[in-house]
Parts: sequence; structure tokens; C-alpha cells
Amino acid sequence: MRNKIVLLMSLFVAVMLLVVGCAGGDDENTIKVWTMNNSMEEFAKKYEEENDVSVEVQVIPWGEVRDKFLTAIASGEGPDVVQVGTTGVPEYASAGMFKDLSEYVGEYENFNPDNFYEGAIGTTKYEGETIGIPFHVDTRVLFYRTDLLADVGYPEGPETWDDMVDASRKLAERGDDQYAIDLPQEDPQYPFMLAWQHGWNYNVDEGASNFEDPKFLEAMSKYKTFYEEGLSQLEEGKELVQAFSEGSKPMFFSGPWDIKTISEGAPEIEGKWDVRVMPGQETNRSMIGGSHFGVFHNSEKVEQSLDFINYLADADTQLEWYKEVNELPANLEAWEDPVLADDPMFSVFGEQLQSTEVLPMITEYTEISEELLKYLEEVYRGGADLESTLEEYRAKVSDILAD
Repeated sequence: MRNKIVLLMSLFVAVMLLVVGCAGGDDENTIKVWTMNNSMEEFAKKYEEENDVSVEVQVIPWGEVRDKFLTAIASGEGPDVVQVGTTGVPEYASAGMFKDLSEYVGEYENFNPDNFYEGAIGTTKYEGETIGIPFHVDTRVLFYRTDLLADVGYPEGPETWDDMVDASRKLAERGDDQYAIDLPQEDPQYPFMLAWQHGWNYNVDEGASNFEDPKFLEAMSKYKTFYEEGLSQLEEGKELVQAFSEGSKPMFFSGPWDIKTISEGAPEIEGKWDVRVMPGQETNRSMIGGSHFGVFHNSEKVEQSLDFINYLADADTQLEWYKEVNELPANLEAWEDPVLADDPMFSVFGEQLQSTEVLPMITEYTEISEELLKYLEEVYRGGADLESTLEEYRAKVSDILAD
């Protein structure tokens, strides 16, 4: 009986050691990935088929990202690989979420900065560190009705901001409830884009003094003109697709997703609309957005994580992602494929991505940009004086940066 007990105990210990050994092996070869898109699970499976690594994908809704990330940073319990939107980089990087990848850039073929749009690389840098590798990119261009713009002398759309004002005044002369362009009143990036196009730049070292530049005043004055002269509707008005289709708002700025929105929502105007790069003044720079993949700061699976990110950074992977999800690739080689290079509309986005600017890489950017929208609304809706309002805004920015 005693021998049976000893034998059973020995078998039990052996089984437990085997289980622990297997669990340890699985854990050793498993990386956890946080992303914001369900399609990543399918791409992870493709990676698993060719690599001895398991990828656990957790999809986080965009609305829950900030709380999830900050909680993970505070607790130290995060994933191995994490996706981050470009505008969130300063906040999460300053909080210490990412491992600095600078020393690994030369070790992985797909990490070469020359592989990507310059603007995309700019959004991966924070205080001298490389926090991630570009995955997808985003920018804004001008959507316009070719037929209606042709009627006022601009069949290929306005090339400069002087053209834009001239075309807009002629379009607004068509009668009541006829406007030129739907300006984005709630897009915090838009005033910055307009300022860049008028030759303004944001220098981190100059703080609130950046907004003393006459070029910034010129750009905001142009913004005011569109409401002051009724070239853009002050109130919300008709839904955008309907207004674009009817022609009451024959221009608007937006991203690549609205190609599908207009094509499916307004098939009756097929062949009567197009997209073009941003109108220029001193430049025609647009914003650069998108997302990157980085390594969580305390991950113990750095090598496996970097190999997975290397797969995501590959031109073929990003091209397949575009076909699946309709998000534009950050990898330049992907844009050589006919699916993008020969598409008359998406290729315009590729052209605009060559002329972009990185939003201020400071943790206070979101608050500063949202405050600007509030102050500008006092001007175009409340009738406040522009120059004195911008003085008040500069004081507000000083307070924000001081905190």
C-alpha cells in the first residue's frame, strides 16, 4: 500500500512539473497586444502561422483608451505591445508608457525611418526617444464639387488661399442658403493647419509667444472671414453628404474615410466631385495623424514584441491592412502598389502626406488646441475683436504651460 502511495505521489509530482513546464513555455512564447481594431486578431493569426509565438489581442474601444493606458502605467500591468494614436504620444510617453526603441531601429529591416513618411516618423519621437514604429497614417485634403467649382473658374479646385476666398465669394453669391465650404468648427487640428499654410510654425521653446506671430493672426483673420462674409454656415445646417450632393456646401476638408462616405451616400453626383491637396499660401501643409506600435516599458518579451512590430511595419502587411480596414499605410513602399498609386483619389492623400506637419509634441497640446476653438468662437459667433481675443488666448496658454 505504501509503495502505491509513493508511486501515485511521484506520478502527481511528475504531472505537475510537466504542466508547469508547459505553462511556462506557453507564457514565454506569448505576447499580449493592445489595439483599437478588431481586425488585428486576424493579422495576428497570420503572424502566428509563421512564427513560434502566440499573440493575445485585446481590443480597446477608443473611448476607453486613456483610462486603460493610465491605469496600466500606474500599476505597471500592461501588455507587451501597445498601439497608440499620434495625438496621445506626448501624454503617454511623458508618463513612461513606452520602452525607448532607439537602439533597436538599426536591427530590424522594417524599422528604417526612410521606409516611412517623414511626418509619421516625427510623431514617433518624444524628448529624444523613439516610442514606436509607424503603422498607419492619416491626413486631410479638400473635397470639392468639380462641376460647381468649374462654374466659378476653378475646375481643379482652389490652389491657394487667395483662390479659395475668391471661389468662395462667387459660390456664396448663388443665393440664399448657398455657401462655399463647410469649415470644421470642432476640429482642434484645423486652426493649426490653416496657420501652417500661412507660414506659421510652433516652436516648443517659445511657448505662448508662438501665438504673437503676425502669420498666426493672418491665418485666424482668414478663418473669421469665412463666417463674417457668410462663406461658411455658422449654424450646423444640413447633413454634410446631403449639402455636398445638393451643392449648398460644395467644399469641405476631411480624411480618406469620406471617399467611401460620399461614394455610397451620394451616388447621384458620381463624376462631379474630386479631392485635391490643401490650398497653399506659404505652404500647403496638412496634419499628420495615424497610429504607431510600441513596446510597453516593463515588458519581458522585448525580442518577441519587436519581431511582431517588425511584421506590422512591413509594406505588404500595411498594404493588406489598408485593403481590409481602409487605413492608409505609413510605409512608403506600400504606396507603389497600383491599388493606391493608380487610384485617382487615394493617390492624392499619398501626395498630401508628403506635405504635412507634426502637431506640437507637448502634453498640453490637447488643452491648448481646445481652448483656441473656444476663443475663436467668441470672435466669429460673439463678435469679439480678434486681436484682443488672441491676446487673452495667449495669456491662457501661458497659464496652461505654467501648470
